[in-house]
Amino acid sequence: MKKIALSFFASLLLITVAVAQDVHLTRNGQITFFSTTPLEDIKAANNEVSSVLNTKTGALQFIVLIKGFQFKRMAMQEHFNQKSYLDSDAFPKSEFKGTITDIAKIDFKKDGVYPVLVEGNLTLHGVTNKIKTPGNLTVKGGKISSASTFKIKLADYKISVPSFQSSKIAEVIEVSVNCNYDPYQPKS
Repeated sequence: MKKIALSFFASLLLITVAVAQDVHLTRNGQITFFSTTPLEDIKAANNEVSSVLNTKTGALQFIVLIKGFQFKRMAMQEHFNQKSYLDSDAFPKSEFKGTITDIAKIDFKKDGVYPVLVEGNLTLHGVTNKIKTPGNLTVKGGKISSASTFKIKLADYKISVPSFQSSKIAEVIEVSVNCNYDPYQPKS
């Protein structure tokens, strides 16, 4: 798992060294998802999300290891990773590659909360779909953070829920992403 994250950062950093002052990254962002049905609410969080943001171009990328999601009950976590759900052995990561389409309107030298629009490709369970979602970039004391909440349909990512569990797991899942970025510091 660490090899995937390291190769992700190595490839991105090689590409972006020339514009290092515009590159911000994190290795401990958070992605949560929430499923609600009349029978049960299910929530999981992953606090080991890697993300890179280029403040000049608006390029934005996230990578998360599926096995990193933590649930309140261990049984839920085990089911989540099985073949009948996310099949994390066959599909160990989820990735988003996209752009903040309106990056030019953000003044990164001025504190504030800036509404943004993010477009790109989300890959989950081996399936890639285009998504478009609003979010916020916050600039405070020279630090940048991002937040967005959006919904995905499990069927759009070929994730099927066994019939005996279908009343406990929603067909549409709410996903929240929160990251606090640090400026990329190339090593001399």
